Amino acid sequence: MKKIFIVEDEPTLLHILFDKFSDVGFQVFSAINGKDGLDLALKNHPDTILLDIIMPVMDGMTMLEKLREDSWGKKARVILLTNLSDAEKVVKSSRQGVYDYLIKCDMTIDEVIERVIKKSK
Repeated sequence: MKKIFIVEDEPTLLHILFDKFSDVGFQVFSAINGKDGLDLALKNHPDTILLDIIMPVMDGMTMLEKLREDSWGKKARVILLTNLSDAEKVVKSSRQGVYDYLIKCDMTIDEVIERVIKKSK
């Protein structure tokens, strides 16, 4: 069973994604900020991390940078999920080895699920 880790501070979206990924056969973990996200990712080694950028405590870009400092985290598959379409952040995340970059407002939940499933094969 594939493990997905969702790091998202918006409770409704987190709940929907958690349920949808569970329904299609993923083992799902979640966190609501980058600090908890980093700790849990390093502990659980998920197959894919779906990471929001703007969050409290520690934002997604900081979490990503710290994740890449770890020997396992260097190669972890990270998909950014954000409302931002900021080109600078896309470039920065590309340098950090981000697997994909999804803009929330441009996609339905089902499209996000579909894209993650396709990317995790």
